[in-house]
Amino acid sequence: MTGDFGRYVEKKRKAIGLTLRGLAGELDIAPAFMSDIEKGHRYPPGKDKLYLMAKSLRLTEEETNELFDLAGQERENAVSPDLPEYIMNTEKARVALRMARDKSFGDKEWIKVIEMLENSEKEER
Repeated sequence: MTGDFGRYVEKKRKAIGLTLRGLAGELDIAPAFMSDIEKGHRYPPGKDKLYLMAKSLRLTEEETNELFDLAGQERENAVSPDLPEYIMNTEKARVALRMARDKSFGDKEWIKVIEMLENSEKEER
């Protein structure tokens, strides 16, 4: 474990003046467990608790995505906890990801995909 997730949570918690006990209470977990998470001694909680944590910490959508990414990175070869269900329930997403992997897509290629998705959003409005 890198501990980056815990440091991120602690930073965000302190930025809004929320105590460790307060956050633990909102998540319905023991303060000692929350402390261990912040110290990087325990893995991040599951998806439902992460959504609740993001709400409690008043995170933006971008910050929530970062929270999920950091949670996924704490486990070796893990995907952000908000993505597996979508990936596994969307066959074409799995096909696209495997194609991107096989073609060694890098940031340059993914930027094009993101731009295509953003343009698609604009057209729908």
